[in-house]
Amino acid sequence: MKKRNIAILGSTGSIGTQALAVIAAFPELLTVSVLTAAENADLLIAQAKAFKPKAVVIVCESKYIQVKDALAHLDITVLSGEQGLVEVVRLEEIDMVLNAIVGSAGLRPTVKAITEGKDIALANKETLVVAGELIMELVRQYKVAMLPVDSEHSAIFQCLVGEQANPLEKIYLTASGGPFRGKDREFLASVTKEQALKHPNWVMGAKITIDSASLMNKGLEVIEAKWLFDLDVEQIGVIVHPQSIIHSIVQFQDGSMKAQMGLPDMKLPIQNALTYPRRLRNTFERFDFMNYTSFTFEEADRDTFRNLELAYQSLREGGDRPCVLNAANEVAVTAFLADEISFLGMSTLIEATMCQQKKVEHPTLEDLLAIDMETRIVARSLVK
Repeated sequence: MKKRNIAILGSTGSIGTQALAVIAAFPELLTVSVLTAAENADLLIAQAKAFKPKAVVIVCESKYIQVKDALAHLDITVLSGEQGLVEVVRLEEIDMVLNAIVGSAGLRPTVKAITEGKDIALANKETLVVAGELIMELVRQYKVAMLPVDSEHSAIFQCLVGEQANPLEKIYLTASGGPFRGKDREFLASVTKEQALKHPNWVMGAKITIDSASLMNKGLEVIEAKWLFDLDVEQIGVIVHPQSIIHSIVQFQDGSMKAQMGLPDMKLPIQNALTYPRRLRNTFERFDFMNYTSFTFEEADRDTFRNLELAYQSLREGGDRPCVLNAANEVAVTAFLADEISFLGMSTLIEATMCQQKKVEHPTLEDLLAIDMETRIVARSLVK
């Protein structure tokens, strides 16, 4: 395997920090070329001093001087702002861009990286939710690899290796069910953000943890899977698997099924994306069947957890609907974390926003960026 130079967009978040741990374990094969952070300047500085990348980006422009001064003694280019994210992925030595930015802010740098011929390790599901058709067309046009980092999509990807000649009948994305599995709407009406942030199996950032609690995260994954694997919406199922050991399942046209299994540790799908097609020996904890003597499965409750059904609805309607869904959800999650709306109020806000926004059938990339911004304004106006 040729040594790969990695740009990590969102290096101070959960995926980014775990990716650095993976890279540090394979110094002969992986190296860091770029690190970026939204506003965590202190951690970005510490990471830059440890890994000595070619460039760093601090998106929060007010912290540019802090980062610049702290790294002045090192040969590291310091950029700032959202434009810095777009510019930095053009560096010639970058082989792969790991996009671990939270939200639709990851769209522009992904587009630029693809058009610059960089392979993509995608942890930013919103990129495909907002502009899946356009992004995958660019992937084909520029002949780059799109390697999924989400554990569910990584599982599907791994199950499909060597199966190119065998059409899929269906895939099943597994969900833990989050902290409120089995609860009814009466219970959900009064849950707090502190309760919602306590995921039973995974350690993640606040936004994705809330999305997991509401099952919106699974809805976004359904949309992402449609574009990654070129599927119809009817071919994508969701099943609740509380143990989070089976990360997803594929079913072929002969009825055979394959599943990818492992402990709930994001370092494994990260390593798979960064080192594909090699499977390199690591020191991660191994799964022991004797610690999990039974697996259980349940149907996802789309009536109680309406966000999942709204995601399916947006995919069936097509056009700009997934973009509107995603933007409204980002506003809803922010409002919930700020105690401005209730847990169930997130679904109400998203649905109301989708009803207000006029559908655009065939949006361009610039259309989608404008729709994303407009939707946020509308959603914010509906927060009560």
